[in-house]
Amino acid sequence: MIFGALSFSLIVGRYRARRLAKVADQLAHDGGEIGPPGKIGYPDGVLLKSFERLAARIAAVEAMATTDVLTGVLNRQATLKLLATEIERSNRYGRPLSIALFDLDHFKRVNDAHGHTVGDRLLAHIGALLKASIRSVDSLGRYGGEEFILIMPETDTDGAAATAEQLRRIVAGGPISVDGVALQITLSAGIAGGAGSPSLELTSLLNDADVALYTAKSLGRDQVHTYRPVDDEAAVPRAAIDATARSQAAQLGRIAFDAANQRLLRALSDRPGWAGGPSQLIAEIAAELARAVGLPDGDVERIRAASLLHDLGKLAIPDSILSKPGELTPAEWRTITEHPKIGQVVREQAGAIRDAAEIVLHHHEWFDGRGYPYGLKETEIPLGSRIVAIADAYEAMIAGRPYKSSMTHAEAIAELRRGRGIQFDPELVELFVNLYGRSVPARSRSNGDVKVPARRR
Repeated sequence: MIFGALSFSLIVGRYRARRLAKVADQLAHDGGEIGPPGKIGYPDGVLLKSFERLAARIAAVEAMATTDVLTGVLNRQATLKLLATEIERSNRYGRPLSIALFDLDHFKRVNDAHGHTVGDRLLAHIGALLKASIRSVDSLGRYGGEEFILIMPETDTDGAAATAEQLRRIVAGGPISVDGVALQITLSAGIAGGAGSPSLELTSLLNDADVALYTAKSLGRDQVHTYRPVDDEAAVPRAAIDATARSQAAQLGRIAFDAANQRLLRALSDRPGWAGGPSQLIAEIAAELARAVGLPDGDVERIRAASLLHDLGKLAIPDSILSKPGELTPAEWRTITEHPKIGQVVREQAGAIRDAAEIVLHHHEWFDGRGYPYGLKETEIPLGSRIVAIADAYEAMIAGRPYKSSMTHAEAIAELRRGRGIQFDPELVELFVNLYGRSVPARSRSNGDVKVPARRR
């Protein structure tokens, strides 16, 4: 401070520095303005220019300290500082506050295909596009990498979700040209917020938004998801996977990446199908249905991979629950409903079978929306998931479970038909019946009688 004062005195002279000090002192005491409103008038032109240069330099330094150089929005440090201030205000006055955490979908593919220079310019373009499309009271910052965060004071989560959806549509509205390269970009968003009661807390708010963003991506990307706390009274929990389970699943996923598909199959080969073991029957049926639908070979193979290991997540479920012959407690049922999410995390990390992740996540959704883990319905459920659901149900009916008796092939066909439009895609059920209605699939002929479909599959 002293060095700065001395330097300024040398630049403008001691006389003018004293005059500037008198002006500053007058402003501090009067709280008013000298000269026209909104502008301080100085009788000395040299002093005025020096002061303006100093003010511009201070403003530039402040901008450098708070602005992300690449995108032109607030940097992470400034964003978190501003968010902490808004949280304090929200808690003090009980006012709503929400944030949206945005992530560009498949951004790594842009860098891999076109280089980091194109990737950086794309980030700059997206930052400018988002900044130009928000309210003046909102603040946009770069959270890290390809993630942006939007702070929305006086906004509840429903309003924040509407804003995020509008921004998502703007970004996805058409190809973005970067260095002559046309890029079709989408983004996913996670929403979190509150109204000061219970008190908001910085780390928890960011974690909630991150969980919601993760859920949006697991649902297929290019969408907005709002964080909801777990509702223990709900028939099927709709909240995102528990943070501890997610961490454990990610760790298992890294192991799976090293092992890859074949080693996973060998590791699971001694487990029964109801406990997560691979099922060649399910894979054969699912692949045949996929071909009958007319899917290309690549999609057929992804569906086959998903079918082989569709219950991999059951590795994290205690055998005492999986093999329990009696009715499950609510807590045990909640544990069971985690296995598609856990399996998805494993596959996302597991290289060769990563593309099967979305199919695995939704293979327990019901056509009428009563399934888990997210209650999707009809064509919201990926086609591959609807195919695997039928193959899985059929195998469960004829292969047996500790908690259900078996069915004959004819009984299983009748059960699938009863589930048309309820649990299963009706068109795919008819396709299955046309393929297998008159004869048992080859790999199931040695199984004999087995069991009825149960939602614990």
